[in-house]
Amino acid sequence: MSFIPKEHSDAFKGGGGSRNDYLSPSKVKADGQVRFAILANEPLCYFEVWGEDETGKGKPFRFAQEATADDIEQEMGANYRRRLKDDGTEEPQKFAIAMPIYNFDIKRVQVLSMTQKGLQKELDEISQVEEYRDMTEWDFIMTKAATVSPDMYGLRPVPRKKDTQAAVDAAWNEAVKNGFDITRLLTGGHPFKAD
Repeated sequence: MSFIPKEHSDAFKGGGGSRNDYLSPSKVKADGQVRFAILANEPLCYFEVWGEDETGKGKPFRFAQEATADDIEQEMGANYRRRLKDDGTEEPQKFAIAMPIYNFDIKRVQVLSMTQKGLQKELDEISQVEEYRDMTEWDFIMTKAATVSPDMYGLRPVPRKKDTQAAVDAAWNEAVKNGFDITRLLTGGHPFKAD
């Protein structure tokens, strides 16, 4: 079974709270890596567009399905406009996935979100290998090369570190007990805090 649901599989094949609550591949240090455990066997799949307010502060807008220009404009309202690329055209909406993870470096639950198609494809291909069907039983190491281009990220599964399962389970159980809900991302909410 594919990690990313079939209805979203084509999306990656083509071309507020604590900062410690979120991890994205772009935040991994150049020539660095991060080791994590996936805590749920199905990611949240969505489409993301970045908007900016009059001061240039960015905010992500997320949609359960690919959004029309009118949908995006309506969701952003009067206070935001779509972020522009260097050439002055609007940044496109991107297919994204998000999942709860346990980050071994900081020893806590985070939300890992990724729009990088290469990483999405790699994760999905790993999930289709018989031994990796239960993605929550493995650790993953994500790497980032010093020269960043779309294919300069890497992802590989590795056996779970010995004597870490109890810490992973305790952190995840605590997050769930405190009301963790990743679907709040779709309404601009915080997965770790009920609004």
